[in-house]
Amino acid sequence: MTVSRTNATFAPPVMEARRWLEGVVFSDDKPLINVSQAAPVAPPPEPLRRHIADTALNVAQAHLYGPVLGLPELRAEVSSQWSAAYGAEIAPDQVAITSGCNQAFSAALAAIASEGDEVIIPTPWYFNHKMWIDMQGVTAVPLKTGADLLPDVAQAAPLITPRTRAIVLVTPNNPGGVEYPASLVRGMYDLAKAHGLRLIVDETYRDFDSRDGAPHDLFSDPDWANTLIHLYSFSKAYRLTGHRVGAMVSSTPLLAEAEKFLDTVAICPNQLGQHAALWGMQNLSDWLSEEREEILDRRAAITDNLPKIDKNGWKLRGVGAYFAYFEHPFDLASDELAQRLVRDHAILTLPGTMFMPEEDPDAARTLRIAFANVDRDEIGVLFDRLATVAY
Repeated sequence: MTVSRTNATFAPPVMEARRWLEGVVFSDDKPLINVSQAAPVAPPPEPLRRHIADTALNVAQAHLYGPVLGLPELRAEVSSQWSAAYGAEIAPDQVAITSGCNQAFSAALAAIASEGDEVIIPTPWYFNHKMWIDMQGVTAVPLKTGADLLPDVAQAAPLITPRTRAIVLVTPNNPGGVEYPASLVRGMYDLAKAHGLRLIVDETYRDFDSRDGAPHDLFSDPDWANTLIHLYSFSKAYRLTGHRVGAMVSSTPLLAEAEKFLDTVAICPNQLGQHAALWGMQNLSDWLSEEREEILDRRAAITDNLPKIDKNGWKLRGVGAYFAYFEHPFDLASDELAQRLVRDHAILTLPGTMFMPEEDPDAARTLRIAFANVDRDEIGVLFDRLATVAY
């Protein structure tokens, strides 16, 4: 009997977590605190919404198929801003616009790997990456991180085999929140380059990195395009989640291969979303700076409230961007704990079992808190509730 590609992987974790809400009634004095998904629920700022509406009304081409690799104006803007941000020379034809960053990852992997190949991916992993690796028939080779959730180059090297095609990094990390040091990212790049592999660096959350300046120097290598595949999402920066706009930066030959995948899946990225992303890049830098400061304040609120629960045995393993990653103190698997937190404490979060191999003991001991949609005061309430948890 034929087994489909989708049978090779697990159900979408966020959808599974939402099912835990079925039949649960929350009171007005204890409403649900949803820290399960890292997607802003607020709409884009009004000026951007007005631009989207104006484009819909007055730009006829915005309703038609566009170039498979994206609007030339947006590709040029990304190349210009990325060149300035990273102190590098990135050409517009080294940029592709995609239907979200998830599609960028899928297209990149389709362009470099085939069934039976291997990809090294640190754990805890971003589950959509793992799902696509599974469905493509590629083997995900887990690279266990340390207590600080940082992968080690020396531990990655022995995992490379003749079937290895890439190493995948997400920084700032989802789900761990940690910001990978520039030296670590460079070390992984040098390792990949030495073995003729690709280094896929997903910087979906780069706009909320707490560090000033470029977070790495990979684009400074004149030969970067033959090793690096850089991924980005406009969803978080400009609240364009429903418009599905992402980017991939790499060599023009690799983008030509990715174009085959993109053409057969979506033909072209969402046109209105691309116009919105372009306008946002050109007009919302001050607004985005304020958004970054707000996210950094929420990050600070996590550590400020930590004393409420660390005395009970909770440990903060990582925090940054939209995420805090905790080790819980209970003799209870994290997937069961997460479901009990919904029923008993009106908290919806995701368990470590969704981010790690089943056999990894850390999977049962950890939880991810996504604070994209809870402010400092709500974070305080969240920790007050967590302080009362006892199982």
